[in-house]
Amino acid sequence: FDIVGYGCMTCIGNSGPLPEPVSEAIEKGDLVACGVLSGNRNFEGRIHPLTRANYLASPPLVIAYALAGTVLIDFEKDPLGTNPEGKLVYLRDIWPTREEIQAVEKEIVVPAMFTDVYSRIQQGNKRWNSLVAPEGQLYPWDDKSTYIKSPPFFEKMGKDVSKPESIKDAHVLLNLGDSVTTDHISPAGSIARNSPAARYLGNRGLTPREFNSYGSRRGNDAVMARGTFANIRLVNKFLSKAGPRTRHILSGDEMDIFDAAERYQKEGRQVIILAGKEYGSGSSRDWAAKGPWILGIKAVIAESYERIHRSNLVGMGIIPFQYVGGQTADSLGLTGTETFSIDVPDDLKAGQELQVKLSDGRTFQVKTRFDTEVELTYFRHGGILNYMIRRML
Repeated sequence: FDIVGYGCMTCIGNSGPLPEPVSEAIEKGDLVACGVLSGNRNFEGRIHPLTRANYLASPPLVIAYALAGTVLIDFEKDPLGTNPEGKLVYLRDIWPTREEIQAVEKEIVVPAMFTDVYSRIQQGNKRWNSLVAPEGQLYPWDDKSTYIKSPPFFEKMGKDVSKPESIKDAHVLLNLGDSVTTDHISPAGSIARNSPAARYLGNRGLTPREFNSYGSRRGNDAVMARGTFANIRLVNKFLSKAGPRTRHILSGDEMDIFDAAERYQKEGRQVIILAGKEYGSGSSRDWAAKGPWILGIKAVIAESYERIHRSNLVGMGIIPFQYVGGQTADSLGLTGTETFSIDVPDDLKAGQELQVKLSDGRTFQVKTRFDTEVELTYFRHGGILNYMIRRML
């Protein structure tokens, strides 16, 4: 056993690569490799792109599963292994008693340790204290930085609030199913070497070992936009294989999702997303709403939403629509190749139902998931960021 990292390093997938023979075996056999961790996130592919099934457990159980070498074990009946004498060893034989744990706590976890650390907490360290910080009220953006970049959220913002924009002949960028998590939408882990984000960083002179993770580059919208929907386990109904790819409907070309969104924007076409139940489930993540906004996504039509992610979409000016009357994309016969038009009235109400017009002449109703008047206010401003800026002016 080796310590490879603490906290976010493991949780976000920065613990390093698997041994090459293991990686090759998983990919060649299309194996469902498992991980057991004592973190707080177990999305598929998050701990490592090649571990699809990840299980949360207490630290002692992580060790126990590691000793067993499999998750297919019943600790009550199955042994972890054998001792040097050949005797079967079960979990109950090595599980520490409460008295043993307390003895270690009394010896190791002592008040003096916390007193010492917190007495020096404001002193920093030599490297931190030697940093030169810029002065002035405005941040001096460095165009060469690949970590911190001036974001585009206010580039097209005017002083006055404009009328809400309707959805007109929008194409479907992604046709998704149930339980799409915020980690599918905006992964925090490693940057794949063949991804749009990797190409962006490579063009700026970085080598793959310098790419770091999406989580570490949250201050660079160009990287995060290219990392939106970049999860290798994303299932898009337009394609037969999971991955961060989609189909450009007009041409039929298969391409990276960022490239498709960029092409639609250059063509002057709006895009939306179709989704199933619990869209945006998992941990709250601001880039799961910011990234889609940069890609030009105007709306999502889903069966249901995770509460916080729906609110975050509203906060970026993206309309969360919901099917009504138990309808779904399947029950309506939606293929995602249609174009979608929705007239958004100037006097839009919270929870109002609107009509969706398809390019083939069909129509159906959706409910706008603005659940409060405050959310409607944010939307009319183009998002909560714009709302706050206008309040400050």
